[in-house]
Amino acid sequence: MKLTTKQIERFDDEGYLFFPSLFTREEIGVLLAEVPRLYAQHRTENVREKGSDAVRTNFAAHMYSEPFGRLARHPRMVEPAMQMFGEPVYMHQFKINGKMAFDGDVWQWHQDYGTWKNDDDMPEPRAMNVAIFLDEVNEFNGPLMFIPGSHKLGVLDAAHDTSTTSYPLWTINHDTIAQLVGRGGIVAPKGTAGSMILFHSCLVHASTSNLSPWNRVSVYLSLCAVSNHIRRFKRPEYIAHRDFNPIDCLPDDCLLKPYPVRLPWRDGTPAAALTA
Repeated sequence: MKLTTKQIERFDDEGYLFFPSLFTREEIGVLLAEVPRLYAQHRTENVREKGSDAVRTNFAAHMYSEPFGRLARHPRMVEPAMQMFGEPVYMHQFKINGKMAFDGDVWQWHQDYGTWKNDDDMPEPRAMNVAIFLDEVNEFNGPLMFIPGSHKLGVLDAAHDTSTTSYPLWTINHDTIAQLVGRGGIVAPKGTAGSMILFHSCLVHASTSNLSPWNRVSVYLSLCAVSNHIRRFKRPEYIAHRDFNPIDCLPDDCLLKPYPVRLPWRDGTPAAALTA
């Protein structure tokens, strides 16, 4: 999938692009059917909500799940990143974020590159996130919120929050957020399952808790330019990957046809990937 000149200009200006219903119901059904099996496993890759058995984030499913292994090589997600960076990309991080009905907790205001810089020593913000809705996202089930244009300010000061939720995050203080919102406002892309968002790694974003009876499961691919690979292995490999080989895309129908994919962690995560 190739971006138009206008789309690239909009991304540069606002920091994100939204593609409603980019994937079909049948394609999303293949992925959604796999999620309960992954969430039910008691693997280290499943980070659960604080005080709850609900999964907050599943990491690295593309390393042991066939449907998500094919998604990780999907041209609709990978090709725009390659186009933006002008070079091949590798998988820095792969997440299936739960935000489950009634139990999905907040994600505080943050920039993803802030974490990648502080924890992983990624040289430049030459990485982007691609998010796919596996459920409908509405105003009630904790939609992702962006502050348009905030990516233009580069890396903002952040503090390491290790107590608010079950997952540590480099978060931005309330005064800074108020100033950013005062100049850029807040947007929350909403839409049907199968919608996709591309967003800059410096774009400030967050999401509220999900008090609704509707799940809001989304997949996030963090794609980094190969030349910009991380230099520090402070975090386990299932969180910040160390394989910097370029992603080879599968055909566009890869979610509907059983193209073979390599699944090195199918029978368990290697010990080396569980430690820093």
